[in-house]
Amino acid sequence: MGKLLVRLIVNAVALWVAVEIVPGLSYDGDLITLLLVALIFGLVNALVRPILTVLSCPLIILTLGLFVLVINGLMLALTGWLSRQFELGFAVESFWAALLGALVISIVSALLNLFVADDDKRRRNE
Repeated sequence: MGKLLVRLIVNAVALWVAVEIVPGLSYDGDLITLLLVALIFGLVNALVRPILTVLSCPLIILTLGLFVLVINGLMLALTGWLSRQFELGFAVESFWAALLGALVISIVSALLNLFVADDDKRRRNE
């Protein structure tokens, strides 16, 4: 349960940073609704992204992995659409905003995951 909560908080922080940096991403709400948006983002990435990745494998190989950025942008756009359906206050205005937002979220998540060490990794290093 702890790992899930840490991933949820990392996603929420990454989404917040993306909203602050990227024009075209907007969020009106409080911390609880941001956590709900992060939960939706996590579920979309866990359920839909693997299917799209497998289906677009030839494109990923052809573009040397750059098409994964397009998939990440689509996942952020889907999160924006779902958030609008549930009236959570998160919106993505365009595909380019989604693409740039996904890039920012990936970078911020990677940096935050460097500082949040996994308990299993800590035990192996001891």
